[in-house]
Amino acid sequence: MIPLSHSLPYDILMQDVIAQECPYCRSSNVRLPLTPEEVRDMYGGARKRTIVFPCCQGTLRIIDADRDYLLANRAIR
Repeated sequence: MIPLSHSLPYDILMQDVIAQECPYCRSSNVRLPLTPEEVRDMYGGARKRTIVFPCCQGTLRIIDADRDYLLANRAIR
């Protein structure tokens, strides 16, 4: 189970991965520089990835994912 303090909710719309809110600047509906295939590759911690939020250039290390949340290596909430 993913701890909520380290989680980032996301949605997949067509071929875009959308975060509901940026954990840094609080912008809503931020398009992440990930593809749905890359998110699926992260399921179960099989792959890790650093993402840069396009709204404020904040960086976040994603270490795991499931169908609803991305798991960061540190608390973001």
